[in-house]
Amino acid sequence: MRIGVVGNRGYDGLPEVLRTLLDRAPALGVELCFEREIHDLADGGTCLESPDGLDALITLGGDGTLLRGARILDGREVPVLGINLGRLGFLTASSAEQLAESLDRLAAGDFRAEPRMRIDGRVYDLKGDERKRWSAVNDVVLHKGGFARVVQVRVAVNGEIIAAYAADGVVVATPTGSTGYSLSAGGPVVVPSLDSIVLTPISAHALAIRPLVLPPTAEIALQAEDGPEELLVTVDGQVGTTFSAGETLAVKRDEHPIMLVRFPGMTFFTRMRRKLGWGGLAERDGHYRS
Repeated sequence: MRIGVVGNRGYDGLPEVLRTLLDRAPALGVELCFEREIHDLADGGTCLESPDGLDALITLGGDGTLLRGARILDGREVPVLGINLGRLGFLTASSAEQLAESLDRLAAGDFRAEPRMRIDGRVYDLKGDERKRWSAVNDVVLHKGGFARVVQVRVAVNGEIIAAYAADGVVVATPTGSTGYSLSAGGPVVVPSLDSIVLTPISAHALAIRPLVLPPTAEIALQAEDGPEELLVTVDGQVGTTFSAGETLAVKRDEHPIMLVRFPGMTFFTRMRRKLGWGGLAERDGHYRS
């Protein structure tokens, strides 16, 4: 079994975690391939030159590291096991303390690969030529950056203009991303198995403007009508580009999902309660207290 490993060097315990992986891998028949950025810390294994041929990917860090791992896979439907080395880690499956057990279960196939919808975002210039393209697990956001003025954004769905938002920006999110920036902006929580696209204005300047849940077949086009001369497009909070009036940001469903490793006993709502304190139920040691 060939497993890629992506990690965040910012976590103090990363070398110890890498050593645990290397110590257990031979007995499990696992070949570990470390991304170049952490290969020197691993003191073993091979360097991951390409995601081709990987049977699984392990990410060591938080949600940001997992999202970066998804970009490295570039659409390949490879199971991703997120190991949380930080505080929240909403998308991850296990903690650092559970690493050894999680690796054993991954190698044995004792897990469920949960498909999560991704979205395809593209920026077209004034001539209609594509100049940027990404795939997002969480969201594609059009926003004003550090400017104080509001943004006037025209929104079209499947070619029909449905709204003109006056807001600080617009979040286009997947169900997975509905618990991220979209939620902070007042958007709904969407169960990940319900494929859809969530359109959430950021700090809308009108009471009539509300978040909108669209079917997964929707093709969304955003254009800035007025506002700062230069806006920003941010993808999964990590990569992006500048955006000018007259350009078009087009978002639709990506044909390739990301496959997140999930183990029995951790449901979406359990994760919501434990990680986000959702539902008004305090959970301690697996028990609920009303």
